[in-house]
Amino acid sequence: MDRTIWVFGYGSLMWDPGFKPAETVKARLTGYARKFCLRSTRYRGTEEAPGLVLGLDRERGAICSGLALRIPDDSHDEVMAYLRDRELDTDAYREMTLPLSLEDGRQVQAVAYVMRRDHWQYAGALCVNEQARIIAHAAGGRGPNADYLFNTARHLAEIGLADQMLDQLSDDVRRLLAQRHQNAAS
Repeated sequence: MDRTIWVFGYGSLMWDPGFKPAETVKARLTGYARKFCLRSTRYRGTEEAPGLVLGLDRERGAICSGLALRIPDDSHDEVMAYLRDRELDTDAYREMTLPLSLEDGRQVQAVAYVMRRDHWQYAGALCVNEQARIIAHAAGGRGPNADYLFNTARHLAEIGLADQMLDQLSDDVRRLLAQRHQNAAS
């Protein structure tokens, strides 16, 4: 039986997967968009001041570029347990198996963590200005929310998959952080 399992990374899984992939390939997922649509109360925010992290949001006609990460055969069970603990801690995501198109032409099925729009943490209706404000101010167990945004945007650019929306949001957040620093220095 073929136990080859791929995972689709579109946010922090790209630059901090938490396991050593057996293979990493650029990939595209059709019908989903990368969006700051998940309120983070653990990693990049708190219950009192939630941050925002990326979710994979179903959207007709959308294409999300990211990385397909192949789980090593000899650590399948432990990696899947780790990913489920990391990604499904609040049930805001649904684990799904979806078709990916790899950069080298292969078509594979991959585990992806898709946003549940009916979950209380879903924040898909926030305007870009509100997203920037939240990201500039929030911090959680893994650090400032802005670092998550900057790391993701930088990693996408480094691998040749720059995301214009994330780049613009990064500029907006940097501007807000600079304003806050200026106000604090005054």
